[in-house]
Amino acid sequence: MHNRIIDSLRPVPGLRVLVTGGASGIGAAIARAFCETGARVHVCDVDRVALDGLAAETPAITTSTADASIAKDVDMVFDDVKHSLGGLDVLISNVGIAGPTGPMEDLRHADWERTVDVNLNSHFYFARCAIPLLKASGNNPGLITMSSVAGRLGYALRTPYACTKWALVGLMKSLAIELGPHGVRVNAILPGTVEGDRMTGVIGARAAAAGVSVEAMREEYMQKISLRRMVTTDDISAMALFLCSPAARNITGQAISVDGNMEYL
Repeated sequence: MHNRIIDSLRPVPGLRVLVTGGASGIGAAIARAFCETGARVHVCDVDRVALDGLAAETPAITTSTADASIAKDVDMVFDDVKHSLGGLDVLISNVGIAGPTGPMEDLRHADWERTVDVNLNSHFYFARCAIPLLKASGNNPGLITMSSVAGRLGYALRTPYACTKWALVGLMKSLAIELGPHGVRVNAILPGTVEGDRMTGVIGARAAAAGVSVEAMREEYMQKISLRRMVTTDDISAMALFLCSPAARNITGQAISVDGNMEYL
């Protein structure tokens, strides 16, 4: 009994996994983590240089260059997935950008549209293509969408980003109901403040918009987190692995925060 429970906490080796926006950051960490469990992993990203670096580091990963906000690019990714993996058991829908920082009245229309195109529309494009493959999988199929703590809290000066991340939770909740009868589980991970270059840039932009120093803004972020620390990409990867393990076979329709308990934004 004990060994069976322990074993169920790990994804079954051989899962066919697609990670979108997976050449760097959270996506790359998740891709590497699945590879370490014996999964067959395909990664797409708009950054060819970063993709080549990931493939050089982890040769087992296959890749596609694509702009996730363009439906035709997404269609081509799935052509590659079918060729490389022969099907799909897990979609990690991870694509996202930070979007503009500033008061709503100062935001440019083009920046709003670009944020929605990348952070929301792309997730629709990938889900639409992935669902037939997931329905055909008999290997505990699942879809994980990467939302954000900004998908459960308001986020002043980052309204476009927050709106898209809230929308992803709605997408997940609806798909969990729609796909449950087919045995496909759908969940969302909501990362908090994640250590790395991207968060450094976000903090810098927010500091500039608020007229304070970067150090003061960083300390402000820490004071909002109950554990007083940022999370890491490994923390997010561990949750993704668990959600794709047999132990999580009855977990669906959930928005799971990995954020040290972010109290407010």
